[in-house]
Amino acid sequence: MRLLHTGLAVSAGIGAAVFLAAATLPAHESVAPLSPAALAEIARVEAEIDRIEADTLKQLTSVPDNQVQQIELLGKLMLFDKELSVNRNEACAFCHMPETGFTGPISELNRTTGSYPGSVRTRFSERKPQTHTYAPLAPVLHYNEAQGDLVGGNFWDMRATGRRLGNPAAEQAEGPPINPTEMGLPDIACSVYRASQRPYRGLFEAVWGAQAFALDWPVNAEDVCNTPGPPAPGDPAPMHLSPVDRGRAATTFDQMAQSIAGYEASHEVTAFTSKYDAVLAGKAQFTPQEQQGYEAFRGKGRCNECHRDGGPGEDPLFTDFTASNIGTPANPQLPYYSEGLPDARGYVANKNGSSFVDGGVGAFLSGGHPLSQPSAVDARWKALSSDNRGRFRVPTLRNVDKRPSPDFVKAFGHNGYFKNLKQIVHFYNTRDVLPRCAPHDPREGTGCWPAPESADNMNKSKTGNLGLSDQEEDALVAFMQTLTDGYTQNN
Repeated sequence: MRLLHTGLAVSAGIGAAVFLAAATLPAHESVAPLSPAALAEIARVEAEIDRIEADTLKQLTSVPDNQVQQIELLGKLMLFDKELSVNRNEACAFCHMPETGFTGPISELNRTTGSYPGSVRTRFSERKPQTHTYAPLAPVLHYNEAQGDLVGGNFWDMRATGRRLGNPAAEQAEGPPINPTEMGLPDIACSVYRASQRPYRGLFEAVWGAQAFALDWPVNAEDVCNTPGPPAPGDPAPMHLSPVDRGRAATTFDQMAQSIAGYEASHEVTAFTSKYDAVLAGKAQFTPQEQQGYEAFRGKGRCNECHRDGGPGEDPLFTDFTASNIGTPANPQLPYYSEGLPDARGYVANKNGSSFVDGGVGAFLSGGHPLSQPSAVDARWKALSSDNRGRFRVPTLRNVDKRPSPDFVKAFGHNGYFKNLKQIVHFYNTRDVLPRCAPHDPREGTGCWPAPESADNMNKSKTGNLGLSDQEEDALVAFMQTLTDGYTQNN
């Protein structure tokens, strides 16, 4: 397996190729960074979401009598429900589909923009989608004094802390619905209002109580929920409810999120059915190349120091739940850099425009998040913000290469800069060995690397000059491919 040049340098040709013709969008949204190829894939994914939702709705005719399974069923129905977005066109699953390990399912977007459009299709966030698999096993965010690290939470910047609900995955599920660049609702109460009109309402009330949707909705509820967020500064909760109903809506919203986290924790999503698991159980053997890669993973490659394969009392989750800055270059193809001016609705997603630098965990600790509100923050952590600037959560490597076909492109890194596993392994190995790329350098990704997006707190002890041969890089890729679920039967 040879390193492929992925053409990451910015050029006028690339920029022009990813713009959509005006005829397919309303006039006031006539320019959007979606190519015809991306639109075709989006249509395919939307159809697959509809199919999965329809098949799952059939299960409402014979609901399991076990509450755990009922919660999982509810969570799956909501994960695949497009009605829970402002324009009724984007389910959570739009960025988290099974065939890619519950991360971005659109090869063309992974190859180009890295990030995904929201329910308002001209708005993009600043990061690539993370995987939902194994996310519920993350601990509540806490500070480990001995190692001097924050540990746990969900999202790239750890802002789904789990401190309020005791479950980072549930708090992560509460971010996208009201993120203006994702599902785009103006108020959490709109999620509850929309869910109250869905076929799973009865099951939800049976699980969580008849009070869940017993709210006195205002007469303009439809108009409020059909208006993309963010809400006007002077009206932060535009669904005008009584104090009691506001509290009830907040509780139901929490229960919706807990249901989604319950599905993510189910064996259907978090399965432990990879070849690696079969090898641990003595039911399979690594190939010589995979074995070589595993030895490099635990040794010369130093991967296991952050992507832990477990220890006494540990599941092999291939993350240590800390954060690190590996020096990932900026991804110039992120549409977010162009979102510095008001859109057709007057919303500015990126007030820094082309000068935006993603501060990661440090930015969350010092000022929240520019696109959606974080979970409850321990004010005592603010002093840690400078030491965490530029750092991002260490992702699990489970399902890191799960994809529907060999030619499907997956993106890696918080901003989707890397376009295949070999490339990111090569970066870990040679970041500090190869020279800096000149602008439009054709050697980018093979003979040079761009400067890091942020050099703050960059990890120089475990990455950058590993001394791996090309064969060892390939072996590491082969080993990581054994972490794809589905090798053994999922019961």
